[in-house]
Amino acid sequence: MVEGEIKLLGTWPSPFVIRVKMILEQKGLSYEYIEQDVFNNKSELLLKHNPIYKKVPVLIHGDRSICESLVILQYIDENWSKTGPPLLPPTPYERAIARFWAVYIDDKLQASLRGILMAATEVAMTEKIADTHAALETLEGAFKNYSAGKDFFGGDSIGYLDIILGSFTVWIRVLEKISGAKLLDEAKVPFLVQWEKRILTVDYVNKVLPSVERLEEYGRALRARA
Repeated sequence: MVEGEIKLLGTWPSPFVIRVKMILEQKGLSYEYIEQDVFNNKSELLLKHNPIYKKVPVLIHGDRSICESLVILQYIDENWSKTGPPLLPPTPYERAIARFWAVYIDDKLQASLRGILMAATEVAMTEKIADTHAALETLEGAFKNYSAGKDFFGGDSIGYLDIILGSFTVWIRVLEKISGAKLLDEAKVPFLVQWEKRILTVDYVNKVLPSVERLEEYGRALRARA
């Protein structure tokens, strides 16, 4: 294990930053969080530690930098494997499946949610709402298969996919308010609705999630500016 202090460069509304906070809290690790202004004034610290993409999150562990949230999650899980429950499943095949669905969430679901936020017309909004419903219904099927009847994607405890999808929960509720559409609809995705209720009872999840009210204010301002 690499020794050294832990710092996290991030922005508070980012689901990609939120998920890194979740695993740090799950593992019980002490860290310094450093808020970044990625739109108007990128810090020298950010540019030094992520010179390629120049974006957050960035985990700084001692003198080492780790970028991209999915990579960071796996690094933390492996580096502190004896601290807290494992994040990734035990077998290579199960880990491969988890990584596949992680990419799906960040590709399909994230894109459709962002599309709702930034839609310039009602037609575009309707299209992105339909895309979000389709992505969530696909994840509903994945949850039924992957959870094997247990409470979480990770089984009895929160795992890799729970943290990745969990980082979008508040954004989904905010975008329901902005769009007027029901996205997590119990009639369409009953397993995911119950999953959301369970994950939001976990202390360290609630600790790092922003409030719906604060995020809605930010989302509406971002939409107006765009």
